[in-house]
Amino acid sequence: MPASPSPETPSETLLRGSALTFRRQGLTILDAVDLTLQRGEIVTLIGPNGAGKSTLLKIALGLLAPDSGEVWRASGIRIGYVPQKLNINPAMPLTVRRFITLSAAASIGDVENVLAATGVSFLIDASVHTLSGGEWQRVLLARALLHKPALLFLDEPAQGLDISGQDAIYALIRRIRDTTGCGVLLASHDLHLVMASSNRVLCLNHHVCCTGHPEEIRHDPAYQSLFGGINLQQLAFYQHHHDHEHPLCDHERHHAPSRSSQP
Repeated sequence: MPASPSPETPSETLLRGSALTFRRQGLTILDAVDLTLQRGEIVTLIGPNGAGKSTLLKIALGLLAPDSGEVWRASGIRIGYVPQKLNINPAMPLTVRRFITLSAAASIGDVENVLAATGVSFLIDASVHTLSGGEWQRVLLARALLHKPALLFLDEPAQGLDISGQDAIYALIRRIRDTTGCGVLLASHDLHLVMASSNRVLCLNHHVCCTGHPEEIRHDPAYQSLFGGINLQQLAFYQHHHDHEHPLCDHERHHAPSRSSQP
């Protein structure tokens, strides 16, 4: 079943974007887009490549300013962010422990807690350059959780992972939401899994094509026009397979105990 907030989590607006428009070099990237996010809710932005998903996420986060429209975020809200790409100089010796604390000072207890929350405590002294794709995504999530965010922004959090790794990451995101009650705004193109991991979906192609509960928009003509080549029955198959969390994929789990400490 699609994700739902914990019963004790109050409905509270964390983020609102109104008529957001963004242009670059004569091209309209976003055209009068509206967006809202409640506490305990997972809202997913889907759309083809170049549709403006990452741009909308960055505007909502405050990294980009819209040409017109307004963004409102709850006062004093703590924010966590996992970017789509984060390049680390391969010549720089950097452990997971050090990477987690680059943006802010944190106690060893705090670092251990966020790594435990994402299932990669055993990586604390590993070099970031030795991590698999799934391990790296979990470390990035851990870093985003360091400040106990009420609002979590995730840009393609399962990119580059196989189907098992994608499934595990989305299960982890739901568990984080259930545990903390945070709101989650994520951009994704993983249609086969994202439907089962969202309370609401916003289908974007420079403007809002359709928005609503995943079951509703699956049958929306605008959605089917954008993703007509996708087997909708295959998407439906995944609707009921996400009430559990996968551990690290078999390859990562197999190699976990053999990690050696890094200085």
